[in-house]
Amino acid sequence: MSFPLFTLAHALTEVVPLIGRWINGEQGEKTAHKVVDIAQTVTGTKDASQILPTLKADPQLLIQFQQEILKLDQELERGEHKDRESARLRDMALAQAGRSNLRADIMVVSAALGLVSCLITITLYRTSLPGEAVGIISTIAGIFGSCLKDAYAFEFGSSRGSKLKDGKLSALFLAKGGS
Repeated sequence: MSFPLFTLAHALTEVVPLIGRWINGEQGEKTAHKVVDIAQTVTGTKDASQILPTLKADPQLLIQFQQEILKLDQELERGEHKDRESARLRDMALAQAGRSNLRADIMVVSAALGLVSCLITITLYRTSLPGEAVGIISTIAGIFGSCLKDAYAFEFGSSRGSKLKDGKLSALFLAKGGS
């Protein structure tokens, strides 16, 4: 990612904090490009140093920019939901075929074991490890914890996706002759 693009996208989080959620994820560079393109279109300027001051100076442009970012947010949310939905449908198809998703099971068990290993290491060797090592191990434990959080959100649904997932599972159950 080019440094000015990333810097400008982060600077724009000052006027629309929602941007920060999307430019730091897996699709961060692509989303940062979209955010900057929207800002350039709304302000009518290609000069990166003028975009933020122009938005701050003109409330109408700022409102228009915020509205465009909300549209982008909805588009990104739909994309994320479709991605998870197709993975859930694959898991449901595997379950219907009497198979389990061994790869997902291995990933969850590995993340749990990694987290436990990090926590045990920190607990047992904290006094003999340098502070930097404790910090690195703690960071790795956080990553494993995040992996588990994502696995739980996928399996049990996020607050937004839970009702939709439950509805699809109910429809599938009823279609198979359940009561």
